[in-house]
Amino acid sequence: MSGALRQMITCHWTARRIQRYLDADPAAPLTPGEVTRLEEHLATCARCSEVMRQHRLLHRALSLWSGRRPVDQASVDRMRAVLDDLVDGHQR
Repeated sequence: MSGALRQMITCHWTARRIQRYLDADPAAPLTPGEVTRLEEHLATCARCSEVMRQHRLLHRALSLWSGRRPVDQASVDRMRAVLDDLVDGHQR
């Protein structure tokens, strides 16, 4: 098997397990051998490492987003009024 084909297969295998690795879900754990194989691949593959980084950023963003307070509707209404005034002023 050529090196490029082997790399492609390993990337595919890794991509299918990255989320399980990050979640560390006890209902779908990776075996110690899978963890080792995945970590070794991530240490040498820039593309899969970038996918891992993106998954982590998304997880972080979602965890921060869920903790935010709802937007004050009165503030939204005031901002819309300001924007309407600006738009109307430019159309005259």
